[in-house]
Amino acid sequence: MAENKQKKAPTKKTETDKPKKKSHLWLWILIFIVWLFGNYTLNTNKTSITSPKVSSKVRFAVISDQHATKHGIKNSKIVEKIKDASPDIVFILGDMYTRKSDWELIQKPIDLTADLVSAGYPVYCVTGEHDTDERYVAELKKVGAHVLSYDEETIDVKGNRIHIMGIDNVYYSPTFDLSTAFSLDDSCYNVLLAHIPNYDKFADFGADLTLCGDTHGEMAQLPFGAGPLYCSENKTWLPKLLHKEQKIYDKGFFDYEGGTMFITSGIGVYPAPVRFNNRPEVVIMDIRPKG
Repeated sequence: MAENKQKKAPTKKTETDKPKKKSHLWLWILIFIVWLFGNYTLNTNKTSITSPKVSSKVRFAVISDQHATKHGIKNSKIVEKIKDASPDIVFILGDMYTRKSDWELIQKPIDLTADLVSAGYPVYCVTGEHDTDERYVAELKKVGAHVLSYDEETIDVKGNRIHIMGIDNVYYSPTFDLSTAFSLDDSCYNVLLAHIPNYDKFADFGADLTLCGDTHGEMAQLPFGAGPLYCSENKTWLPKLLHKEQKIYDKGFFDYEGGTMFITSGIGVYPAPVRFNNRPEVVIMDIRPKG
């Protein structure tokens, strides 16, 4: 007699399987949007300081570290942000392309500079450790930028005398001393442009304002002011949490006697698009009369 075999009922997918897959998909979409926003949208960082050396507001626009790529933030977006703020002077702090780039990419910061000059802004530049090509520097000068390589200029902005100095160091020797190259003018607001921060030496020199780039804000910043995920200069992880004895110069203002150093986190995503809580930025800085 043949055995009666029970047929197994087909397995039914549970109601929760599909929602789980959908939730994972939405999570990845959210992560992608956060990544895209943090690396490829441009922030306007508005800030201000006071000085007894100005009698009316002077506005600077500061950009740095574009590290031009084919698919990075467009020049038109950068120019639009600057035009919206109507600065009196534009400062460009170097590494606007990456070393050994094709000329097509080197041309991007040249075109950006040309657009800013054409818009009527005085543009002052220093180079970094990447954008040192002599032809590039010559092209910047050709489009009307003031490229400062241990040079200085004093200009009048709305009745305020602004003394602008620029250096192009890619290395600082132990004997580095800015006082052998420049003299501060007490009748002016003294601004030093330098791609690579060197807080101790810049503090010794004592310009009213020192503007730097290079750090990219250390790319990934922890929330709630906990500092960078990694400090490239000191080669330490979580430096502000685990190495509180270290001096970390990542982004923002760092005061010294008689003045302050400001580091912008820049525009590009070199060496990789891993910015977090640290969007690319155009800095709009107002120098206001004190009192």
